[in-house]
Amino acid sequence: MADTIVTTTPSTNDSSAVGWVVALIILVAVIVGGIYFYRHGVFGAAAPAGTTNINVTVPNPTTPAPATN
Repeated sequence: MADTIVTTTPSTNDSSAVGWVVALIILVAVIVGGIYFYRHGVFGAAAPAGTTNINVTVPNPTTPAPATN
C-alpha cells in the first residue's frame, strides 16, 4: 500500500513594510514636487503680454452718499 506524504511549507511572517515604505517615498516625492513647482510659479496665472492694458477706470458718482448720523 502506498503512503501519502503531505508536506506543507511553513507560513512566512513577512509584513507589508516594504509597501508602506514605497508609498511613503511616493507621497514625499509628490509633496516635494508640488512645493517645487508652486515656488517656481508653475501653478500661477500667466503673465500679461507687454502691450496688454490692464488699467481700469472707476466712474466718479455724481450724487454724494447720504449722511449717516
